[in-house]
Amino acid sequence: MMLKFSRILCLVASIALPSLGKAQVPVFVVTPEDSAIKFFVKASVAIGGTFDKWDATLTFTSPDVTTAVLDLKIQADSVNTGSGMKDSKLKGKDFFDVKQSPLITFLSKKVVQTGPDTFEVQGDFTIRGVTKPEKLTLTLSGKGTGTGNIKGTLAFDRKDYGMNSGIPFIKIANRVEVTVGFIAKQISGPRVVYQQ
Repeated sequence: MMLKFSRILCLVASIALPSLGKAQVPVFVVTPEDSAIKFFVKASVAIGGTFDKWDATLTFTSPDVTTAVLDLKIQADSVNTGSGMKDSKLKGKDFFDVKQSPLITFLSKKVVQTGPDTFEVQGDFTIRGVTKPEKLTLTLSGKGTGTGNIKGTLAFDRKDYGMNSGIPFIKIANRVEVTVGFIAKQISGPRVVYQQ
């Protein structure tokens, strides 16, 4: 009887301990309905818009803010400039090439806190199947409240990713700015620890 009880106790402990381990890190959710991803390119006719379908996860391996990992996946064919002609051109093989490369992704590799509320996030940016290191500059408000308002910008040269073409009758700059605005809500775990 005692042996049976100790086996049950071990079983309960083995089930409970992994969840105890998970509880030691902050757990956040990013909700698309409260957030947005936009882009802008200087051009003779303004080119800017949003991506309507995407998914972002923010995970931690410890409460230290520099252990954060941002994983962003954007559905390239959800581009929305407000113009069907521009959307069609951007989805085509000269730009996003959505049939061959349906996802635009950013996976962070290193987070550096550069000020009380500012961060540099270095990571792998992939568009059109080409991956290169890029930097996302972030500003955070709402520290310590359990809900963070994260705003950031990533700028890249479109020609680095094989987007060498133009749009007829429109002069387009090479620099593309992607801006993110995320609301991240903490659902469990300890508070994130920031550098002072």
